Formats: sequence, structure tokens, C-alpha cells
Amino acid sequence: MELGFEVLALLALAAFVAGTIDALAGGGGLITIPALMAAGIPPVQAIATNKLQSSFGTTSAVLAFARQGRIDFRRFLWPVAGAFAGSVGGAIAIQRVDPSFLAGLVPVLLVAMAAYFLFGPKAGEADRKARLGHAALVTVMFGLGFYDGFFGPGTGSFMATALVALFGMGLVSATAHTKLLNLASNVAALATLVIGGQVLWLVGLVMAAASIAGGQLGAHLAL
Repeated sequence: MELGFEVLALLALAAFVAGTIDALAGGGGLITIPALMAAGIPPVQAIATNKLQSSFGTTSAVLAFARQGRIDFRRFLWPVAGAFAGSVGGAIAIQRVDPSFLAGLVPVLLVAMAAYFLFGPKAGEADRKARLGHAALVTVMFGLGFYDGFFGPGTGSFMATALVALFGMGLVSATAHTKLLNLASNVAALATLVIGGQVLWLVGLVMAAASIAGGQLGAHLAL
């Protein structure tokens, strides 16, 4: 599928803004997936290509947080594994869904995610006592990983909210660890969708370059 220069430039702009938002709180897919579909890309390919660009942007944000010593890689090894495994399942599932049904489902999910961002709970910075243990953390991230592999927008916000509300983390720490978890689910979904032949490489790489810049900006703003 070939797109004109103007369309690619607009998609790159969308990816830059989305990368910035993703590093701050998640939800960048609410910008990039509608932009990809508006360019005439079918839903599964739009989601797959979005995984390519968001994986680069999320990697950029993870590196920025890691350089500041904000990520505890040892503590989050198993939650990362849970998010990875769940995302593989979600990416397999979306390729089994009827395309006409998916074309109607995606707008509904986008509206639901937008409503969540408008009316959902707001997190605070102060650490608090965790309500659930480590096994629950792995299970929750498996479920959110499945959602990310199947669709994606809002995953970062869901993960950050869970880390704050259920596992006692402050907002900046939750945001940093969310980037690590989201990177695992993005990479897992991307690999699965690449195997399925769903990724538009040129579009994804152009958007990835812009997403990297946006991810760096967003991480610095968050810190």
C-alpha cells in the first residue's frame, strides 16, 4: 500500500504527538490508530503498524527513564513476562476476528478509551501501601498485555493506574515502569503481527522516527 508524501508527513506528526503523550501517561494510540485508518489502512494493519512505531517510541522512553535510575528491572521481571505472554495471545486473537466486525469494533473501542481518559481516575505522586501482591501484579499485566496485543490504545494509562491504585506506586515511578511493561507488550504484539504479515514497514518506520523524538520529549516532561 502506497501513501503520498503529505499523508506520511501528517502520520509522522501524529506519531510525534502520540509519542509525547505515551511517555507521559499512555493513550497515544488514540491519535495514531485513527490517523492510520483515516489514511485508508485496514484495522488490523493499522494496529500492526502502530505497534511498530510505538515500540520505537516506548523504547526511547524506557531508555530515558532508565538513565535516571527510575526503573527496577529485577522487581518487574515477571510482570514484564506476563505482559509479553498476554500480548502474544491478543495479537493472535485479533488476526482471527472477522475484518468487517473489527472495522465496526475499533471505533467503539476508541470512543470508550477517550471516555476513560476524560472521566477516569487521576493518579497522585505519593507512594502508598500496595493492596495486592506480586502474583496479582503479574496476572493484571498478563490481562492488560492481552488487551494491548488485541487493540492497544489506553494500555499505558491502564497499567499506570493499576500500579498506583493497586500496587502503591507514585505517579512518576508508575509511569516509568509502565513504559517497561508496555515495551514488552508492544514487542510481543509486533513480533506476532510481523509473522502474520500485517505490518506496513515504510509507514511504520517513518512514524517510528517521529515517535522516538516524541518519547524523549514526553519522558523529560514527566521527570
